[in-house]
Amino acid sequence: MVAWIISRLVVLIFGTLYPAYYSYKAVKSKDIKEYVKWMMYWIIFALFTTAETFTDIFLCWFPFYYELKIAFVAWLLSPYTKGSSLLYRKFVHPTLSSKEKEIDDCLVQAKDRSYDALVHFGKRGLNVAATAAVMAASKGQGALSERLRSFSMQDLSTIRGDGAPAPSSPPPPGPGRASGKHGQPKMSRSASESAGSSGTA
Repeated sequence: MVAWIISRLVVLIFGTLYPAYYSYKAVKSKDIKEYVKWMMYWIIFALFTTAETFTDIFLCWFPFYYELKIAFVAWLLSPYTKGSSLLYRKFVHPTLSSKEKEIDDCLVQAKDRSYDALVHFGKRGLNVAATAAVMAASKGQGALSERLRSFSMQDLSTIRGDGAPAPSSPPPPGPGRASGKHGQPKMSRSASESAGSSGTA
């Protein structure tokens, strides 16, 4: 665990930040020799980082694995060994030169396929979003119409603040004003009896 932490720090500081600063100085000074040197280093370092992704999984159990990584980065950077220039000139440049046409064709095909896949998934995403928006709008409109239908005239008059009773309801009968069958007031029983006796006399 300690060896892993030390190797990561060495690769980060001496393998990445230090060369990045000197690459900046080479670009700023427009020194072609330094510029070419650091470009070769970055190509080798990119290949090293790619290989490191797999070797960290399968070869981390190997004795002194992390120490070998530290030594390799130091060898690449050393101005005495010129490891990055040596690897580039002996192996990387001849290999890339012989396979350059095939690599370019593969990159063009990959770019075209990725563009087609991006357009395809973009269209599908837009269709899904449009369908979801239409469904949400239709559901919202249906809920609104159902809510409006649920209101009665009494509810609307209450919302308006009208306190007057509806015209269809008759006024309540007062005390002592009991109405008969046809709306005429009922007479008391004694009054009706006296009226009947006076009519027969």
